[in-house]
Amino acid sequence: MPRFSSPSPSPKWRPVSVLDEWVAKEARPISLRQLMVFGRSLTESRLISSANYVRTELPTRIAHRIRDMQQLPYVVVTNPHINEVYDLYYSAFDTFRKVKEIKTLDDNERFCKIIRSMLKAHLTVIPKLGMGILESNGLIDPSELDKFMNTILRARISRRVIAEQHLALTHTFHAHRPAPGGSAKVPESEFIGEVFLKCVAKDVVSRCAGAVRDILQRAYGPDVALPEIRIDGHLGANFPYILSHLEYIIGELLRNSVQAVAEKHQRRRDPDNKPPPPIEVTICESQQHVIIRISDQGGGIPRESLPYLWSFSKGPASGKILANLGKVPKMAATMQELQVDEHAEAALHQHNHPHHQKPHRPPKTAAAVPAAEVPRSAVRIRHDDDLGRDVNSSLASLSGRPPNLRLGMGLPLSRVYAEYWAGSLALHSLEGYGVDAFLQISKLGNKNEQLTTRATMDAV
Repeated sequence: MPRFSSPSPSPKWRPVSVLDEWVAKEARPISLRQLMVFGRSLTESRLISSANYVRTELPTRIAHRIRDMQQLPYVVVTNPHINEVYDLYYSAFDTFRKVKEIKTLDDNERFCKIIRSMLKAHLTVIPKLGMGILESNGLIDPSELDKFMNTILRARISRRVIAEQHLALTHTFHAHRPAPGGSAKVPESEFIGEVFLKCVAKDVVSRCAGAVRDILQRAYGPDVALPEIRIDGHLGANFPYILSHLEYIIGELLRNSVQAVAEKHQRRRDPDNKPPPPIEVTICESQQHVIIRISDQGGGIPRESLPYLWSFSKGPASGKILANLGKVPKMAATMQELQVDEHAEAALHQHNHPHHQKPHRPPKTAAAVPAAEVPRSAVRIRHDDDLGRDVNSSLASLSGRPPNLRLGMGLPLSRVYAEYWAGSLALHSLEGYGVDAFLQISKLGNKNEQLTTRATMDAV
């Protein structure tokens, strides 16, 4: 049974009329296509309209999640980690609801400063929630904990999407400042805000594959053989998407596969020194979807772990995961932003970088990923400290935790990301052989973000 500090929840736990007023409002979901159309030709009035949408939408969405936390059993809400998240949420709600209507560009600049501050402050939310959920094991049905966690994380993604999109549009507007009465033309070949217009599946997989191999080669050492990652199928498949979402999912799936294959190969120690079996990535494009299948021969998922595969409360492994989460004070849930404690990070970076190898010539039907080739500036990545301006990619620090620092959140959080834009993530395990992961993406960008709204809550 977890130990709790003396319950001293904030008086803000008590339902108040102002919260009731905001909970009564419905969130207004958006689609990728709406984000693209709105941001394609920016005018001052459009930017201010975007600011006012975010100004009213953020407190509405936060209010729904505060009410979710208020409805948890008292013994759960007094958990210090969940109580800390609640205070962060209430502070953000109270701040955003008091922001007056945005009427000028100066108003918008002040509003953007508030958004940046809140995004940075909320980097502690995922590990805090994770620890609170794990410490609440046995106090509430695990399925209820997972339902709460899925809802709260999906809502977190939704708020960051609209907030970061507005910050990015603000940056674009000022970078391409139009003449009075004109509009800022956004280059169609790159991004509109945070939306990458032509996200080529093969390129994303290649970058993630190179980053994963580079990280794990440094962590395991040069003597451990890592599997080759082969890509085939519809190599030209592309779609609009939030790039950091896709990179997180692909990065976690590839990391799991590479680790499983490498560790299985190490245990078996082939006397003929054969390389480990490759990981096969197949891209399939249809009229409405792109499906990415990742197949490995890493031995499959142990039968005792299968019931907890998509759970944040992780059953028998919760104690170890809880200790590991304590080493991750902040988590933005993007490939490049996951940090570990200073000692673990220093140990990780003591390894020398392996020499870059020349890429193998791929077969005509496949694209092979070389061992340590990480195109560090191939794509624009934003950090929470640098929202609104371009920074170089830091894909090489993808989930930069050591291989044994398992957080138990990669798969369930990846599925939350996949389902957010009406996609899906499924795993099929062949015990003793390997795993097939299937990621389905809606490629038209016309699906609304999948939110838990007041109407759906009332229907439960």
